[in-house]
Amino acid sequence: MILLVGATGDLGGRVARLLRESGQDVRCLVRRTTDDSPLRAIGAEVARGDLTEPATLPPACEGVQTVVATATAISRRLAGTSSATIRDVDEVGMGHLIGAAEAAGVQRFVYLSFPIGSASLPTPLEQAKLAIERRLAGSPMRAVVVRSDGLQEVQLSRAARFDLAAGKAAVIGKGDNRRRLVSTGDIAALLAAVALEPDPPLQIDVGGPEPLSKKEIIALAGELAHHPMKVQRMPRPVARVATLMLRRRNDAMASALGAGLSSDIEVVTWDDTPLRRRGIDPKSVSDFLKEQAQALSGR
Repeated sequence: MILLVGATGDLGGRVARLLRESGQDVRCLVRRTTDDSPLRAIGAEVARGDLTEPATLPPACEGVQTVVATATAISRRLAGTSSATIRDVDEVGMGHLIGAAEAAGVQRFVYLSFPIGSASLPTPLEQAKLAIERRLAGSPMRAVVVRSDGLQEVQLSRAARFDLAAGKAAVIGKGDNRRRLVSTGDIAALLAAVALEPDPPLQIDVGGPEPLSKKEIIALAGELAHHPMKVQRMPRPVARVATLMLRRRNDAMASALGAGLSSDIEVVTWDDTPLRRRGIDPKSVSDFLKEQAQALSGR
């Protein structure tokens, strides 16, 4: 049995479908107020519970061999739909899940994190991710930490202030640092693979196949949409100060700004090798943008 925590999100839902398609028994931890019908429709078992409710976690872990954890509070915090903080969910709650998994005799814990470098600010999400990575490093379970570059579907969305339809984009810093944004589907395939393979590595740093800067992405988007993108810029010093000031008042916005600033500074040392080694043909940012432009033109 595989316990999936975060299955109601886009990424977690894809992992659930892939595991079920491969014939795996999957149990999903789902909050009481969340619709579980898509998961039940694919044959997944549902355990009602929440990372912020520790008593619900031991029953969810019973009989489980592997846990795959993709859950995070940041999207609901940014949308204003959750009162639980990033620390409540991503650090304290995830820590309770690890404890429950250890007590239940779970053998493997696959955890989704992100690359954290020397230029990163101590944002709430970064602090939570680092705390959980340290907790897993001392666990008797086989922990697999997947550090993924930004997801194309998230970073190139309206929520991230990248609006292809409106021809608008926001840039933190200079916008000339190349990153390897990766497809959500590719990361889902990677997580499903390392949940099952016999001897996965303890840490996997991964990105997409195409290193592009924000400037290059915006230029390409303008070409595909047949109109130039209007760019709103936030200088690095402003982003840094805003990140530090917002850490206590708005943990999600502070984390998003800090991640954007880090993306403008940190040098990428990872690539798509972990995907290709597992037979995953990764989607490029160019292909992702072409799909988005085609969808807009077909309206």
